[in-house]
Amino acid sequence: MARSDILVQFDLHGILPTPQRLEIAEILLAKPQHLSAEQILERLRQSGSSVSKATVYNTLNLFGECGLVKELSLDPERRYYDSSTVPHHHFYNVDTGEVTDISEDEVSFSALPPLPEGTESQGVEVLIKVRRRRE
Repeated sequence: MARSDILVQFDLHGILPTPQRLEIAEILLAKPQHLSAEQILERLRQSGSSVSKATVYNTLNLFGECGLVKELSLDPERRYYDSSTVPHHHFYNVDTGEVTDISEDEVSFSALPPLPEGTESQGVEVLIKVRRRRE
């Protein structure tokens, strides 16, 4: 995503553009992908950036709260940030940590259980955990 497009997205989501936020967004929003804070920090370091670890985490939290990215908590040790916010599902490889998108139309349900009283559905997200087949 071009910097001008990122600035438009920041404006739409009410995010104040700072140099650090722009650097992080340029990495995360470059293409549809799932990155951890550590992966983003590593890419920043490789590009010569001096953005701090705290700034990366705070910025990712802000991006998630504002709806610019989607936070995926896949297990207690792994949290990823999904640059695609259109409805979709995921495969999660527990051996490698790889996250793969599944389009929404590839998953179907014949019925959902009754919702708790006083609630309404905001959507359904499916996470299918996979691992290497054992021989």
